[in-house]
Amino acid sequence: MYQDSIIGITTADSSPLYAVYQWGLKVIQAIQTMETPVCTAALQMLTQGGTPYFYIPVILFVLWCVDEKQGLRLGILMLLSAWVNGTCKSLLKQPRPYTLDPSVGRGFELSYGIPSGHAQMALTFWIPLALRIRKIPVWIGAILITLLIGFTRLYLGLHFPTDVLAGWLLGGIILGIYYGTQGVLEKALDAGGTRFRMISIALIALGMNAAGSDPSLSGLFLGFGTGYALMRSRFPFSAQAPIRGKQPDSLVLGARYALGIAGAGLVYQGLGAVLSLRVFPYELSRFLHYGAVGFWACAGAPWLFLRLGLGAGTGRTGDKHAGEAGETQDGGWRG
Repeated sequence: MYQDSIIGITTADSSPLYAVYQWGLKVIQAIQTMETPVCTAALQMLTQGGTPYFYIPVILFVLWCVDEKQGLRLGILMLLSAWVNGTCKSLLKQPRPYTLDPSVGRGFELSYGIPSGHAQMALTFWIPLALRIRKIPVWIGAILITLLIGFTRLYLGLHFPTDVLAGWLLGGIILGIYYGTQGVLEKALDAGGTRFRMISIALIALGMNAAGSDPSLSGLFLGFGTGYALMRSRFPFSAQAPIRGKQPDSLVLGARYALGIAGAGLVYQGLGAVLSLRVFPYELSRFLHYGAVGFWACAGAPWLFLRLGLGAGTGRTGDKHAGEAGETQDGGWRG
């Protein structure tokens, strides 16, 4: 069990870290005085808004049906945020509340405590959407959802207050770095062309693996990034481009999303069945498994939409880089 390797905790009252966690337990116990079965069920449902089961379907909808460039950016941001969170958890190896006091636990998770992944991912998902839409109601909703998801982690005894605060802080730092470097990095990738982008993406994915990350994250990053680069260079797809002179309606978008999700499921289940034969080591199998899903999302599904007449391209071909004919002028990373 992961608790066996938790560091920095003693039962001595003089331990500063132990004192902080004891304070955190008192906060959680105070919150749990409002506990009712209905409230617990509602918050257990709401806390799922901080998991990949919520974010991934939304990101795929944005990618296929709203704006493919924004879908890519949001997907890359969330993958990097999840990787940073997992790396920090593994380095710090700190407990969850129920490790010190089982009576507060309303759930169980295998990972370490600080920083809270749910709190961090909520902030790095909802704040970029609010920045994109720039409407006061959206900002209010984004802030409330971020706060509520953090609150669910305390109510359920899954995180200390310091875990949640650390998650929000880390998420804010990630957003600051992301928006501060996004323009420069995208211009550099655009200048290099398709091969340069694919090599850069592969090197980043290898670095993620070298840091001891969950190989599913680096696999998704590799598949997502290389799939998008290939799509933009060989069969550029635009989520909102007119189809035969008409904007895609709800039926087209619905069919597009349903086919995309079904295809992702087939890739996930089919390749999973093959890899379960243990042809490759577990870590490599996981990397390939999720890499294929990411590649489907950004290359396979758009190709299928174009073939079935459920999507249209950008109408831009050619490349300023010799030997890379067929790539879009902007390289696909910025519209």
